[in-house]
Amino acid sequence: MTTGFSSIETNARIGGVVEKFVWNREEQDFPIVYESLGGGSPVLLFPAFSTVSMRSEMSGIAKRISHQYKAIAIDFPGFGDSGRPKADYGPALYRDFIEDFVLTTFEKKPVSVVAAGHSAPYVLWLASKYPQVFSRIVLVAPTWRGPLAVMGVNGIIRNLVKQVVRLPIIGQFLYKLNTLPSFLKFMYRRHVYVDAEKLTPNFIEDKWESTQQPGGRFAPAAFVTGCLDLVSRRSDLLGLVRKVSVPIMVVIAKSSPRSSRQEMEAIANLPGVESVVLEGSLGMHEEYPDIVAEEILPFLGATVSL
Repeated sequence: MTTGFSSIETNARIGGVVEKFVWNREEQDFPIVYESLGGGSPVLLFPAFSTVSMRSEMSGIAKRISHQYKAIAIDFPGFGDSGRPKADYGPALYRDFIEDFVLTTFEKKPVSVVAAGHSAPYVLWLASKYPQVFSRIVLVAPTWRGPLAVMGVNGIIRNLVKQVVRLPIIGQFLYKLNTLPSFLKFMYRRHVYVDAEKLTPNFIEDKWESTQQPGGRFAPAAFVTGCLDLVSRRSDLLGLVRKVSVPIMVVIAKSSPRSSRQEMEAIANLPGVESVVLEGSLGMHEEYPDIVAEEILPFLGATVSL
């Protein structure tokens, strides 16, 4: 794999400096966009995987912590402003990416990380593989199963759906239906946001526009079908947590779906894991950033007792 850095001209999503990390995997280039705001020790901000995953989700938290830290928010391969080539988006690709990006960017210097939603298992995996890569880990409303997997759809069928969405005509049509503004708003109201009044036409339009990029359907299709699930059982996820030697904090979303909250609480119940229950659902990192930031700032700056 080869990597490199360069500047890029695109809109700032969190009010910071936008840069590009050129990541090459299996002779295919992935232009990765990330944005930095503030100064001091770096804190990585990983948005949740979703059909509309973007680094702008972390804007509120980034602005709040940038007074003390250098907040770095990233768009994952296949999402946001990053490149969206027709690749095999799956756990292997994202494991390789997060490993290369973190080790290349920070040169093995420990960095704090805030991971929302489905990005949590990948952060835990990297922390279990490289015990010194992270200094502190915050998991905000962590999840590990994609929507169809949560619904109990058979793995064979889920993979078939993923392949169908990748097709040129029928796939584009199905993706269009799944990203209609009305459907996006419905999904947000169902289990992402608590306050429906925040789902303004401008908010939904911004989310919709993010889905209309060339190649936009490939990575989201993998997420929705559960093909980005890094683990297949809760015990595997908890096993990753047990392997991590650095401090972990879990932020539990008070209004999240019942099954999702049970997963969050399972992590919180492990020895040595700090936890807090706050207002919000699966999109709490975006909907209530000030509340989340207020709780995690002391944890990020706490001194580890030896």
